[in-house]
Amino acid sequence: MAGKISARDIEEVKARVNIADVIGGYVALKPASTGSLKGLCPFHQEKSPSFNVRPLQGFYHCFGCGAGGDVYKFLQEMESLSFYEAVENLAQKASYTLTYEAGSNAPDQGQKARIYEANLAASRYFAEQLGTDAATTGRDFLKSRGFDKSAAETFGVGFAPKGWNNLVDHLKTLGFTEDELVLASLASRGERGLYDKFRGRLIWPIRDTSNQVIGFGARKLFDDDQGPKYLNTSETPVYHKSAVLYGIDLAKKEISKTQKVVVVEGYTDVMACHLAGVTTAVATCGTAFGDEHIRILNRMLSANVDNPAEVIFTFDPDEAGQKAAMRAFADADKFHANSFIAVGPDGLDPSDLRVQKGDEAVQLMIESKKPIYEFAIKQKLKNFDLSSVEGRVGAARAAAGVIATIRDSAMRSVYLREVANWVNLDVSEVSALVERAIKDKVVAAVAPMRQDVAAEPAVQSFEEPDLRDPTIRFERQLLEVLIQHPAEIEEDKFLELVSGDFLARVHSLLASALLANSANRKDSNWLVKLSESLDPALHRILRAMAATSLPASTEEELKRYIDGVAVSGFINLLTRQKLSLQAVLRQTEASDSAKISEIQKELMDIEQRRRALQGG
Repeated sequence: MAGKISARDIEEVKARVNIADVIGGYVALKPASTGSLKGLCPFHQEKSPSFNVRPLQGFYHCFGCGAGGDVYKFLQEMESLSFYEAVENLAQKASYTLTYEAGSNAPDQGQKARIYEANLAASRYFAEQLGTDAATTGRDFLKSRGFDKSAAETFGVGFAPKGWNNLVDHLKTLGFTEDELVLASLASRGERGLYDKFRGRLIWPIRDTSNQVIGFGARKLFDDDQGPKYLNTSETPVYHKSAVLYGIDLAKKEISKTQKVVVVEGYTDVMACHLAGVTTAVATCGTAFGDEHIRILNRMLSANVDNPAEVIFTFDPDEAGQKAAMRAFADADKFHANSFIAVGPDGLDPSDLRVQKGDEAVQLMIESKKPIYEFAIKQKLKNFDLSSVEGRVGAARAAAGVIATIRDSAMRSVYLREVANWVNLDVSEVSALVERAIKDKVVAAVAPMRQDVAAEPAVQSFEEPDLRDPTIRFERQLLEVLIQHPAEIEEDKFLELVSGDFLARVHSLLASALLANSANRKDSNWLVKLSESLDPALHRILRAMAATSLPASTEEELKRYIDGVAVSGFINLLTRQKLSLQAVLRQTEASDSAKISEIQKELMDIEQRRRALQGG
């Protein structure tokens, strides 16, 4: 895992990239009001643009779905990257060398860049070698799996020659050092010097979500190869096998769009699925499907209860495949999706199925998926003799443990009845077993949490202000100006405006944050610092107010609008001060002439200021 990037570098990279340029690579943006761009939101379906980008302030906000944030947040959402991956991605595009905090043991960013460059050069070399006479066996293998030259080019499949150091010699001519090749896991050191890690094998380049080559998967082709059937890149600063999904570079956009992902078992299965039209297929690379893989996919899947996403696993019907399926069942609750199992006819995997029965058969295999709960229940049932009473009760008890994990109450009821039918017991009997299993599960889950309940912070919620009220509506207009253009108002006037009384609680909290951050009014990170001093529950409304288009199409109109709102703000402020002093005056003893005189003087000053503003 990469170390922590210094805060200075994070801000410097953000300052060097234009958020409009980054977002413009995904969304067609058009000018809206002054300093604002609009387009169709990439995070939800819409026909009229409600997605707003503010380049000068460095953030985006959608008035339709509420999505918003800075350039890092956008890249995280669009490319399913972690925060640090997004920073590194933009740093590379900006040609900026990142530094990592002391003690983090993080690789130098320049070092990682060299690994990416070496991997890219190696992938091109392997692809070229696939067309040579030495690669006939590799081409024959691809042909036997139904992959032609075009398919090989689409997936970048290549060939590593059988020689000792062909790749090493080639990459050295391109300026790569021996240390760089070893660090990238492209070469190893032996008694005779450096030698290629991959020799005499078919090669698949493995790319990350930002399309960079991070490693390779290699299949044995020749009988004299004493190595494993599949050999993958070892751990490097850019390749971590527990967080690698082959095909994610090709599948990511379709996964986000369709909210479906198909998890297969190998490189050729991914190729077969994509060529057959199942373009959301991915596979792990030499390791079991685990938590890191789930986190990668969850960043692309939305937790929509009404229209849940789907994760479809394909496993071989053998014992190893069934064990893998049960591991997937154990992790099903970790997904932002419903999980399914798809098994090909006669136990064929997608690659063999496509060769024997064509593209439509692969599509039908995925469409014929079975809920993972049904698969898991039947796996439990097959361990019992259903011809005996003891066997049927034991089977029902085992199945009840699976049913208890189903969160959807309607689905749980359906499976309860199904199991009762399968084991030939009354529904009430199976229901009692399920209730017991649920109770046991809750007790087991809650017990270790009870001691931490008191320490958990309460979730804040804020009532939306009623903008139909003219006073509240003006408060909103004033805050929009103060948030969007704080530097346009003199400091003493700014302080006076935000120190006034705001009727809506949300507006009052925002005004307090503005007051606390007044010294940062001209800072390029004004909005960031403002949000840091606010309850996270208010971030969305802050973004909305910062993104609201002000009624001005030119700089001159904008200046007049800002001045007009500020003047109206002062008039309202002075009016409230006048009313407050008049109330104090009414309660002042008639004998206290000095205090009465002081209040009257203040009232005259306020009235003069108010009339002057109104006249202006």
